[in-house]
Amino acid sequence: MHGPYDALLLVSFGGPEGPDDVMPFLENVTRGRGIPRERLLGVAEHYQHFGGVSPINEQNRALIAALEEELARQGVDLPVHWGNRNWGPYLGDTVAELADAGVQRVLAVVTSAYSSYSGCRQYREDLAAAVEPLGDRAPRIDKLRHYFDSPGFVRPTVRAVIDALGEVPAGSVLRFVTHSIPTAMNDVSGGPGEQMYVRQHRAVASLVVAGVEDETGRRVPWELVYCSRSGPPSQPWLEPDVNDDLRELHAQGVPGVVVVPIGFVSDHMEVKFDLDTEAAETAQELGLPYARAATVGTDPEFVAGLVDLVRERAATEAGEDVERVALSAVGPWPDRCPVGCCANLRGYKPALCGQD
Repeated sequence: MHGPYDALLLVSFGGPEGPDDVMPFLENVTRGRGIPRERLLGVAEHYQHFGGVSPINEQNRALIAALEEELARQGVDLPVHWGNRNWGPYLGDTVAELADAGVQRVLAVVTSAYSSYSGCRQYREDLAAAVEPLGDRAPRIDKLRHYFDSPGFVRPTVRAVIDALGEVPAGSVLRFVTHSIPTAMNDVSGGPGEQMYVRQHRAVASLVVAGVEDETGRRVPWELVYCSRSGPPSQPWLEPDVNDDLRELHAQGVPGVVVVPIGFVSDHMEVKFDLDTEAAETAQELGLPYARAATVGTDPEFVAGLVDLVRERAATEAGEDVERVALSAVGPWPDRCPVGCCANLRGYKPALCGQD
């Protein structure tokens, strides 16, 4: 591989790895937001339901191993490092270690495929905060472009939907699920007035439905719904909630439903609790046949697709003419986010990888 990068950095959310980690982790996540302790205790119960362990860290370890194997298979000599926003290994510690090792150029892969403040710009702010105290020793960090409409993300999801449709009666419908965000955050995702968060998810859902039809000849009705709402009741968030939608589907008499967590790369807590526990229980209470499609996780095509994007960015930085592959009309996303992209509604903070 030709290009300037010395290391690949997987950047993720982080999660507790035992019961004693849960409240400190949630305090990290919500610091400065004035979230009542009662609300944190309620969310903590989600984690305690699984022994106080979030699956996300182990899934990231598996993804790192898969990336290392695929990089080696493609002949790319690029070590993979890992840093989290809210739990160890912390991003700031990892970036400091890279600086100590003399690393000069880093390409960051974020475990979020879409535009939004929390899914993109906040990570860019985290990267800026990690390099700021290092001064001249800090490595330059670029962020890999969004991969929501890359073949490596879409095609494994098509296969997962086809598999899940086999678990429910004929005539069942699809519900694509992502993390709800405040409507004000959606309004500025991608830039003022862009609403790119919803547009990107709907674009992916359309691609998946078309792929299912191509493979099976079935055109399955679908809609985009949301999970994990966490704001105060007075604050508008994206709706409908998946549980409310399941009740509506039951009232309409649909024969079954497949939920497709396109907003998530792996089966972390929003998938394991919100979908595999709460939504599954709602469907069971209703007597509504229910299946959940797999996330891309460490699917070989997804991992290979990430490495293809790494090679694309490295070649671009080396001045080569590169074809940028994207399956939807809203992509491919630029390598450097536009000015004002996914604004921080709580106030300006410096962010890497963009023009602001």
